[in-house]
Amino acid sequence: MADAPSHFRKVEDLDPARLLAVLDRADELKATRVAGPRSDLAGRTIAMIFEKPSTRTRVSFQVAVTELGGSPLPLSSAELQLGRGETIADTAAVLSRYVHGLVVRTFGQDRLDELAANATIPVVNALTDEEHPCQALADLQTVRERFGGFAGHTLTYVGDGNNVAHSLLLAGAMVGLSVRVAHPDGYAPDPDVVARASELAAASDAEVVTTTDPVAGVSGADVVYTDVWASMGQEDEAEARLAVFEPFRVTAELFGHAADDAAFLHCLPAHRGEEVAAEVIDGPASVVFDQAENRMHTQKALLASLLT
Repeated sequence: MADAPSHFRKVEDLDPARLLAVLDRADELKATRVAGPRSDLAGRTIAMIFEKPSTRTRVSFQVAVTELGGSPLPLSSAELQLGRGETIADTAAVLSRYVHGLVVRTFGQDRLDELAANATIPVVNALTDEEHPCQALADLQTVRERFGGFAGHTLTYVGDGNNVAHSLLLAGAMVGLSVRVAHPDGYAPDPDVVARASELAAASDAEVVTTTDPVAGVSGADVVYTDVWASMGQEDEAEARLAVFEPFRVTAELFGHAADDAAFLHCLPAHRGEEVAAEVIDGPASVVFDQAENRMHTQKALLASLLT
């Protein structure tokens, strides 16, 4: 019987050593990109299933596969029998006979987990409602580029305790980056994720904090990070969330409580004037486009790690 494939369904599918190895490889791939095409994925086809709209994820994965010498195959659920009632298990089994890997952007984590359970090829989480692990890899690469390492540094995420917050908590704790989440009442990250991140942080000499005080959360932080207030699938809540999240807008005043050399991150797309002021995201502390670029480099490293 063939060995079970390695998946990246969640941050903890990589142990700390392997996560750092992926970041190291991403740095190498970024530095050598101008050297020309590579052959890491030569002869490999990677199917990319998008059940949610995407700009950065789709383009960065498609370019990543292409530049590694592979063939990307972007698909929407409307193009698959999956959208007409074929089971997830059958879809996974069939695609496993045709392609060498699956990148999936979907809603429930259960859908991704079922695909992985029935696939004989690696499955990569390109976003679910529970986690956004590929984003966390790019975030860590960006932080390390800016500060040279993780130990002794703090990242504060301001806003909804969503999938991005979950992956940041876990990934940061794994590599020794302290993570704070400043959130409104009722919008805390999943307590099980916080508990697990706290366990990981204890082993890496980092710290995990959640607070409903945005000023306390940001004070002294090396990185301030935010995301949209209403994620995909929450559009009907957007208006109600405006008043709740207003005190958590990353204004110049709030950002001013961070460390003097603090960096600003946002996973994009951004709504200037809502979760972040234009003067912050477009100011000198912002590294959001470096962060967006790093999606491609870390995803290259991840795919090479899983498939070669």
